[in-house]
Amino acid sequence: MPKGRRDVLLRVANVNPASVSTHTDRVLYSAIGIFIVLYFVYATLGGAAFIDAGSNYEHPWYRWLVGPLVAAGVVAYDRAVVGRVAISYDNLDSTDPKHLLKKPTIWLYVGRLGLALLFAVLITEPLMLARYQGEIDARLNEVHNQQLSRIDRDGVVGAWTARLGQLDRETAGDDAAVRGLNDTAAQKREDARRLYQQAVDDSAGDGVTRAAGCPSGGSCDQLVKRSRALDDEATALDVRAGRLLDTQRAAREARADEKADLTRQINEQREANEKAVEADAGFGARTAAMWHLVTSDFWGVGVFYLGITLLLVALDCAAVGLKFASRGNGYERNEARLARRREHEATLIHEREIQDARTYGAAMARVVADGIETASHDEDVLHDSAERASAVLRTSVVVPPEIRELTAHPGRHHRSVHAELLHGHRARHHRPTPAETE
Repeated sequence: MPKGRRDVLLRVANVNPASVSTHTDRVLYSAIGIFIVLYFVYATLGGAAFIDAGSNYEHPWYRWLVGPLVAAGVVAYDRAVVGRVAISYDNLDSTDPKHLLKKPTIWLYVGRLGLALLFAVLITEPLMLARYQGEIDARLNEVHNQQLSRIDRDGVVGAWTARLGQLDRETAGDDAAVRGLNDTAAQKREDARRLYQQAVDDSAGDGVTRAAGCPSGGSCDQLVKRSRALDDEATALDVRAGRLLDTQRAAREARADEKADLTRQINEQREANEKAVEADAGFGARTAAMWHLVTSDFWGVGVFYLGITLLLVALDCAAVGLKFASRGNGYERNEARLARRREHEATLIHEREIQDARTYGAAMARVVADGIETASHDEDVLHDSAERASAVLRTSVVVPPEIRELTAHPGRHHRSVHAELLHGHRARHHRPTPAETE
């Protein structure tokens, strides 16, 4: 592979090409760079597929914005893990290779594994939904039928259906009452026809009396009368049935109108329920159906689901796994040596600066002390000189008694001796007040 392309892969793997000194390390980190590039492409497509599945496969345009953002975030985490070298800054003056690196931070890799599992599941789900679309549709149809049956049984449709049944029973009761009268009338007519036939047979000499004719008061005449009476009773029953039907007509019409309204409402509600249930076929419902297939048929669907998930996890963790397996290689040792050397130099420079600051502070303290001592000595010399000048002046100048009295006073004066000498004449006649002598 050309050096420029190899350096690009090393940069993608977030390593310093200057510290990769062996062929083994170049191959290792080049492979990590290739895995990171492949993972970026796969995560972009997977994120876009997840957004597409979440929108019920409406192919929104923003899926190509979310996919690269998710992929960039995971790739950034991978590059941080791969490019990180756990350098130990203890015992910086030691040359023992054991002191170069710290123990690996296990939670860093555990967090990456958890992220890989989460992302693998999110990417596996759209793939499985597309792979088992037919089975998922069949499961959704079964679930929807169960939902519709439950809604018809427990919802308003069930109440309306129960009311229809009650109306049907009331109509059936009315019909039974009318039908009972009609059936009784029909039975009486049948009995009348039978009796009339017996009378005809009896009049022909084939009856019980074996006598032809139908004399008044005879058996034939009795049969005819009974037949006519039954016909009259049947007619009366038909009239009663008609009157009963007339009295039921208003109630029947009201029930018919109510049944028509209920039937219309039931049909409308069922259509609305069907639309609502069929609309519940998005990502969540399809995921639930997919999970049902996985749990109910693990060896047919679950194994395939688990296999894809593990494959994607392996692809996710390939770069970080190579990094973890190659801990302590030449690259990490070179980086650790450079970092420890810089830290050691910075520590020595810092110690030197602190020592220089302390030395400078001590020198400044001595200079200040010497200056204070010199100033104190100069003040003593000035005081001695003033005393000697005063003594010479006293011995060489004739001082009036008033001045001597003033200079001999032990207290402090509001005027100096020099001022008194300059104002000699006024000083002779001036007597200090008690406040001035204090």
